[in-house]
Amino acid sequence: MLLEFCQKVKQQDRSWPMDFWLLGCILVLAGIGLTMVASSSIAISQERFDHPNHYFMRQAMAMGLGAIIAYGLFQIPLATWQKHRGKLFLFAIALLVAVLIFGREINGSKRWLPLVVMNFQPSEFMKMAVVIFMAGYLDRHADAVKESMGAVFRLALPFGLMAFLLLLEPDYGSTFVIAVMITGMLLIAGAPWRYFAFSVVPIIAILVFLVVTSEYRMARVTSFLDPWQDPFGKGYQLTQALIASGSGEWFGAGLGASVQKLLYLPDAHTDFLFSIYAEEFGFFGVLFLITLYLVITYRLFRVGRKAELANHFFGAMIAYGVGIWVILQAAINMGVNLGAFPTKGLTLPFMSYGGSSVLLFSAALAVVFRVDYESRFYPAEPKAPNFDEPEDKDDFELTPPVPPRRRRGSKSLSAKDYKSRAKNGVTGS
Repeated sequence: MLLEFCQKVKQQDRSWPMDFWLLGCILVLAGIGLTMVASSSIAISQERFDHPNHYFMRQAMAMGLGAIIAYGLFQIPLATWQKHRGKLFLFAIALLVAVLIFGREINGSKRWLPLVVMNFQPSEFMKMAVVIFMAGYLDRHADAVKESMGAVFRLALPFGLMAFLLLLEPDYGSTFVIAVMITGMLLIAGAPWRYFAFSVVPIIAILVFLVVTSEYRMARVTSFLDPWQDPFGKGYQLTQALIASGSGEWFGAGLGASVQKLLYLPDAHTDFLFSIYAEEFGFFGVLFLITLYLVITYRLFRVGRKAELANHFFGAMIAYGVGIWVILQAAINMGVNLGAFPTKGLTLPFMSYGGSSVLLFSAALAVVFRVDYESRFYPAEPKAPNFDEPEDKDDFELTPPVPPRRRRGSKSLSAKDYKSRAKNGVTGS
């Protein structure tokens, strides 16, 4: 019986145009998130807007708009994303510049562009742009990334500019998430570990320098180590979050029964919604939520693997990148709520209140569903080397592609020789 059921599910999975397990888990997560925004924001909505459901209605509108945008983006072929990946990245850079000029400052950071109906956070858009840009770069230069450190360092200019603009806001959380996403995608593409000793260490050194030279940043970073030392000052938010999480015990106080959301815990509906969830649903509720994120990440990586087998390497890297993005941001947010990490200002995907986060996660997942769709119904032929292909200027390549590494003692060949030998079917050097 169980074997027949599994075979039936497998056949049904193949007949669907997308991964329905992934879609189902996302819908469940979004439903839980919308419910928790309604529960956690009642008190703050009533105080600020004299309406208990203000934030709930705005989140519901954002999710509805996200679903519409996701449906539209699902119709766009992967070839279109691949063709315009550089323009998308440049647009994201322009948004980061715009937020520094016209942005709205909240709690000492300029991260939001005031639009007509919402405050838009360009750093969220940048995360999606980075995934697509990196996927295109790795699809085109996969062999060079495996063999040459120069192919990795060639990314320093665009991503260095991006990191500089993010640090000016400042937004250390998004900078860290994007750095890990880039590193993860490079490693999945086959880049050797030793390359990152020369790239990651300087970045860490810069971040440490920025923290040490600022008293405010130092306080933000160190306050999580012992919040009870100043429970009514620097450690107030974290102590209240820990009280909320601990109050849930095994089974929770019940939906809507949280005490900490009654204006005790700041940002209870945004960055610290996880603590309210833990208070209302307890340890087993938290375990279920973590399992849900792990299943979503597994399905995203499964889509990536299937895309690789279908010779859609560009789509595979998108699925891997989005998978890293989702699980990393979820882990950091939960860690912040439990006192494992300093406050980063990162939302819990599809849970925390925030229109920008909902819209961009919806958009990114729509592209992943498109990857799954094309992998199922339009498998590609394996790529053959083509020396007549015009140079792609959409990768910010300021140096020529790295040639294959020569064996010691072999004769150096010119580009013309490589082209001639390739046409005649001759390999090697």
